[in-house]
Amino acid sequence: MSEKIYEEAFKYAMEELHKNYIAQDKESDFIFNFNVNYVEDSINEVTVSVASPFMKNQVTSKGSLTIIENKLKEVTGLQNLKINCIVKSENLSEVKTDEKPVEIIEKKVEPKISKDEDNFTNEKISLPKKKHHLLQEEFTFETFIPGDNSNFAYNAALAVSKNPGRQYNPILLYGGSGLGKTHLMQSIGNYIYNNGGEKQKICYVSAENFTNEFTNSLSSKKVNEFKNKYRNLDVLLLDDIHFLQNKDATQEELFYTFNALHEKHAQMVFTCDRPIKEIKNMAARLVSRLSNGLCIDLQPPNYETRIAILQKKTEIMGKTLDSEIIDYIAKNVETNVRELEAALYKVFGYADLVGKNPSIENVKNLLKDIINSNDAENISVDTIQKVIADNYNISVSDLKSKKRDKKFVVPRQIAIYIARELTEISYTELGNEFGGKDHSTIMTAYNKVADQIKIDSSLESKIQLFVREIKEYKK
Repeated sequence: MSEKIYEEAFKYAMEELHKNYIAQDKESDFIFNFNVNYVEDSINEVTVSVASPFMKNQVTSKGSLTIIENKLKEVTGLQNLKINCIVKSENLSEVKTDEKPVEIIEKKVEPKISKDEDNFTNEKISLPKKKHHLLQEEFTFETFIPGDNSNFAYNAALAVSKNPGRQYNPILLYGGSGLGKTHLMQSIGNYIYNNGGEKQKICYVSAENFTNEFTNSLSSKKVNEFKNKYRNLDVLLLDDIHFLQNKDATQEELFYTFNALHEKHAQMVFTCDRPIKEIKNMAARLVSRLSNGLCIDLQPPNYETRIAILQKKTEIMGKTLDSEIIDYIAKNVETNVRELEAALYKVFGYADLVGKNPSIENVKNLLKDIINSNDAENISVDTIQKVIADNYNISVSDLKSKKRDKKFVVPRQIAIYIARELTEISYTELGNEFGGKDHSTIMTAYNKVADQIKIDSSLESKIQLFVREIKEYKK
């Protein structure tokens, strides 16, 4: 039976954490991610409760329980003290609300699937029966929503899973943050592991951890152990290889690892935030190896796909949501899947926190920070010029100059196109921003890029990457 010996210490710890978050201007994060209540305790354990399974997943995945536990250890001085979290639902039927009840969505908007691709998407794919210790079990093909932006990547990834090391090897998935590259990569690993691959050596690792592990093996003189580990794999899933730029020794080691794995028909999957040939200071022979495989671009999801993603995520969480709210999120969060999920979690967090269903006005207020962060009005021409100049290794003054060399003309035209797309500045005003050029010159530059995009998908992908970088740019 609990004597509640740590109740006051728990309250004090939570108050201190709350103050810290307020000081960092992150009080809303604290409210959503630390919404736990003290229940009871024993000598070595404090039990807290949350209102729903969703909130338990939220406080666990965000690391909130660990933060509370560490703070409680600091307050009490007891290093063996643990936090146990239980779900203790409140009776919400007594909560008075004039809000409309959440409607169950009957109609599904199906993502468009290309008829030219193998029709793998019609097959029922089970969730993992067994969990691989390096893979997230929620990353499966069943939980991935393919659309026009990702259908090719989805089908190729599934084909690789069915015939690893043979059909497409290597496969490189590239695109901006939050578009599903890691999800698809780990889905491959989960599928192989759960379909006869329990004894296969499957390794998922980020390029940063791969680099750190290799560096440590050099300093500890255990390079052979490192080589034996990676060159004897059956499946290598290497995430974010753009991290390897300027890391010559790690690139060389990956080159030899690649050759060893390719020779034994081990499946290799890589992800990157841009086309491999655009990574600066990457060894040409490594770029050649990676380029010889199947390289697939993932784009931001279109409206129909965003609707389908939101509906699927809602279904997975066992929730329902008014169709008007689904539509509002889909129309206003356009950048990537991760931001869609963040918006959805915030809405459901509100519902669990206050014990009532959200109205569309509630949602607009809740998501104003997420939506406003994507507004074009916050983007300046200076920022656009700086990002483009940096990517092309030229100066902003070169971008504004009258130099006619191709190395200056192409980035200048791209910068003008993006500035016209992301801002409300007129052609005349843009001319002033780009060194006093006249209205017709700016219009010609814009139209040239717009026409080229229609016939060159790689240019469109490149511009999308620039746009994401511009929106995330911090001065």
